[in-house]
Amino acid sequence: MFVLDSRLQQDALPLGDFPLCRLLLMNDAHYPWFILVPRREEVSELFQLDAEDQRMLWQETTLLAETLKDTFAADKMNVATLGNLVSQLHMHVIVRRRSDAAWPAPVWGRHAAQPYSGDEVAAIKAKLRLVLTDDFRFEE
Repeated sequence: MFVLDSRLQQDALPLGDFPLCRLLLMNDAHYPWFILVPRREEVSELFQLDAEDQRMLWQETTLLAETLKDTFAADKMNVATLGNLVSQLHMHVIVRRRSDAAWPAPVWGRHAAQPYSGDEVAAIKAKLRLVLTDDFRFEE
């Protein structure tokens, strides 16, 4: 049974699900920062996924990155899987702009997180409802 890591539950807001991954929004209004988490038990590394899940993860990641780049007018997309603090496999997909709070440095540890307001989250969800495919199911 898939259980989301407690740190991801604490730091991110659930948006919904692709066929493989749960999509989260990092609760930090400094950046449009999204996290994909494959709904597989006890997986911490990419190579622990079977070949089909690896393909699906990459497909969902690239689809999301391309969609976010256009939707949020990114200058650069940062895509990474690190897992130093959260061992559960997860993929960061971060919209970067030259005007953002950390540019050009990495976003990690740069500034204290600035939580989104309810209206800001609703606006992000509204944008995503216009652009995410039929393969995505929003959490209600």
